[in-house]
Amino acid sequence: MKMLIVLVLAAMAAGASAQACTCETMKWATCDDTPCKCYVLVGKGEKQTLDCSALVPKCYLMKAESYRASKGLDTRSGGGKPVETAFVDNDGIYDPECENDGKFKAKQCNNTEECWCVNSAGVRRSDKGDKNLKCEKLVETYWVRLQLTHKAVTKPVNADKLKVAIADAINKRYKNFDKSLVDEIQYDADARLIVVDVKKAKKTAKPDLAQMAYYMEKDVKVLPLFKNQDKFEPMVDGQKLEMENILVYYVDEEAPTFTMQHLSGGIIAVIVVVVLAVVIGLLVLFFVRRRQSQQYNKTQQREMDPM
Repeated sequence: MKMLIVLVLAAMAAGASAQACTCETMKWATCDDTPCKCYVLVGKGEKQTLDCSALVPKCYLMKAESYRASKGLDTRSGGGKPVETAFVDNDGIYDPECENDGKFKAKQCNNTEECWCVNSAGVRRSDKGDKNLKCEKLVETYWVRLQLTHKAVTKPVNADKLKVAIADAINKRYKNFDKSLVDEIQYDADARLIVVDVKKAKKTAKPDLAQMAYYMEKDVKVLPLFKNQDKFEPMVDGQKLEMENILVYYVDEEAPTFTMQHLSGGIIAVIVVVVLAVVIGLLVLFFVRRRQSQQYNKTQQREMDPM
């Protein structure tokens, strides 16, 4: 009888341990017991061990998404610049190369012959080139601008209380993220637009702003990476602000190195038109002045003839 009780207690303890061994910050993780270890597949038979007490590095998240996409598994769905050098992620997901600590390698090639340089958020900051492309270092993103749009609400939003509400929601949702880094909030009630600037001191590696921004992006797109499928919903005066759209701008410690190759056809066309207009204007000015000079010379000659 005692032996049976011991076995039952052991089974109950094992069951409780199995329930406790989960990864709250990565819903695709697989966890093994005794001791509890969690990992996510980032390639065929390639497991990436996770620290589930913190946000997972964005590089690992993108590798997991890329692998899941290659297997046909679920991954994702589909204010303006803070400064002129800010840029958005127009390239989408790719299979990145990561350092041992989860940081992005400065040069990425996505298993192809085409390569490019990225910032600490893994976002392309240079034109694409071949494998001889040099990326001297991983440039840190020290400022992200989160451009959020919330759904219609029943009563007006108190703009004065919005910054505290946003900062508290970020701190609570994203593993005690330092809310003092929420630098400024701008709010357009008519457009239901919230612009959130999150900044850290330059030349500091932590915290990783890209991790927080990436998790928030997923939350807003209703594809949370957390095991807990809650949304990012700041609370203002007892009213939840449910987000329906997000755009993230990245500002690096050094300006990106895009050239004309990066410009869209429309922008290049505008530049060409402007240049042609300037050239035509200069030519017209030249011929007008030349004609005036010729008329002046002829007038002088006619005046001298009677003499």
